[in-house]
Amino acid sequence: MMNLLDVENLWVKFPTRNGVFDAVRGVSFTLGQERLGIVGESGSGKSMTGRAILRLIRPPGQVTAERIAVEGDDIMAMSEKEMRSVRGQRISMVMQDPKFSLNPVMRVGDQIVEAYAIHAKSTKADAKRKAMEMLEAVSIRDPERVYRSYPHELSGGMGQRVMIAMMMVPDPRILIADEPTSALDVSVQTQVLRIMDKLVQERGMGLIFISHDLNLVSSFCDRVLIMYGGRIVETCVADKLHEAQHPYTRGLLNSLPRLDVKQERLAVLERDATWRDTDSVSGAR
Repeated sequence: MMNLLDVENLWVKFPTRNGVFDAVRGVSFTLGQERLGIVGESGSGKSMTGRAILRLIRPPGQVTAERIAVEGDDIMAMSEKEMRSVRGQRISMVMQDPKFSLNPVMRVGDQIVEAYAIHAKSTKADAKRKAMEMLEAVSIRDPERVYRSYPHELSGGMGQRVMIAMMMVPDPRILIADEPTSALDVSVQTQVLRIMDKLVQERGMGLIFISHDLNLVSSFCDRVLIMYGGRIVETCVADKLHEAQHPYTRGLLNSLPRLDVKQERLAVLERDATWRDTDSVSGAR
């Protein structure tokens, strides 16, 4: 079966006064009909990788890759006009904070309808019906009220569900979720994850779940990529993440508090300069 996404030797570079900064350094991975987690510290290149896949890095940033293919179609060879049919329709991205992603002066329903109308020729009535269906799909109890609301009238969890609905309404094949639950409390976080999992399973999609929460990713995803300094240092089966071998992954895991093990003091991550330069280490698959 063809992969939904193939990424080969992806680099993202930014010129600075002190030379060129490599934000993403030779990243390669594939995505099938699965939930793929990407974890690492802030600045490890997780979000930059997701944005580069959609070619959202603007000058002076530079994106190069041997290949970024969506169901076999190389998007690196596409024009900007062709990319508009990829963004949203074939690959959608849920940003981290809906307060900064939703238009504050447009009603929620109008924004969802607009996202649908860009990729589908339909009447206004059909577009509204589709928007209402998506609001119901993300477990919003009163979709009519939310449809008429402005973003500031919604809670954080509600806003995040609206963002998911907006990104899912064109029926994309791939969803990139950039820390979609980081600003939510635990109960709402669980609801949002359940909604995303249901949509991915029912539609046979691929999900790239970007997070810094190792415990969350290990319980929610199928596979996990661990990034450090712009590189993938290890790949693990999610439910075996706690058996990871790379010292960076071990350091992250050891720095997390655990209820089943008594610890007087949490370990401090000790870094090694060679982690930035060594090739990726493949763990369990």
